[in-house]
Amino acid sequence: MKLPNNQMDKTFVRKGKLKEQGNDFEFWQTQSYETRLAAVEQIRQEYNTWKYGSEQRFQRVYRVVKRK
Repeated sequence: MKLPNNQMDKTFVRKGKLKEQGNDFEFWQTQSYETRLAAVEQIRQEYNTWKYGSEQRFQRVYRVVKRK
């Protein structure tokens, strides 16, 4: 990644054992439903941007036809 002049790369990486990691399920159970829903929506938007680009579109076009 190329940074503009006079900026420092502030990437931080922590390595550890899997047994030392916290439990994500327990953390999310302590959060309100609004916070959990906002997190899911953010993940959905990031995935759609990654997968389909910046412009979201409908995958199919449907038309309602009345039958007699």
